[in-house]
Amino acid sequence: RGCRLGITHPDIYKMQVRAIMEAAGNVTKAGVKTRVEIMIPLVALDAELEILRRDAIDVIEDVRKNGGIKIDYKIGTMIELPRAALTADEISRHAEFFSFGTNDLTQTTFGFSRDDVEGQFLARYLDRKILSQNPFETLDSGVIKLIEIAVKLGRKNRPDIKLGICGEHGGDPASVRFCHNMGLDYVSCSPYRVPLARLAAAQAAIAESKEDV
Repeated sequence: RGCRLGITHPDIYKMQVRAIMEAAGNVTKAGVKTRVEIMIPLVALDAELEILRRDAIDVIEDVRKNGGIKIDYKIGTMIELPRAALTADEISRHAEFFSFGTNDLTQTTFGFSRDDVEGQFLARYLDRKILSQNPFETLDSGVIKLIEIAVKLGRKNRPDIKLGICGEHGGDPASVRFCHNMGLDYVSCSPYRVPLARLAAAQAAIAESKEDV
C-alpha cells in the first residue's frame, strides 16, 4: 500500500509520474498554465521518500528533455502515520509540501478503522462519554498534537514548506479553525463540504482580525 508499492514495484510509480508530466506538457503547449504537485502516500521513513523522489525526478527530467518544455513541479508527501508526524523534520528534507491525511492519521493514531468505529461501537463510546465527538468528523486532540509536532518540525528544516489537510475534517468548522490558527495553507475535502469549509475559513479569519483590533 502507498509508497511501499512504489518501492517494491518502481515501474508503476514511474509510469504514473511520466503520465502526469506528459499530460502537463500537452496542456502547457496548448497555452494552459500548469502547476504539478506529486504526492507520495503513506510514507513512514524519510528514506522511502528520498528514493521515490529521486525516481520521480529522473522521469521528470527525461520528459523535459524529450518534450522540450519546462514544467514547474513540486514533490511532497501525505502525513498519515504517527511516525511520519514525529519525524517530520527528517521527511521535510525531501518534501516541498505536506498534506495531512487526517482520515488515515486518525485511524493509525487510534488503531481502529472508521468502519469498525462507526459500524460497531461509536454510539456506545459517545453515550458513555469515552469519546466526546466522532474523531472522523472533528479532529481529535491526540491527532491535533501530532499535526502540531509535524508542522513545527517540518518548518524547522524547510520554513517555506506548503502545509494543508485533506479528508472529511477539511469540511468541519472546528477543524478548519485549527488549521487557520496553525497557519496551514489549505484544506481539502469532499465537494459537498466545500461551501462549509469556505465559510468556516472565512469565519476563522474574521475572528482572528477581531482579536487583533
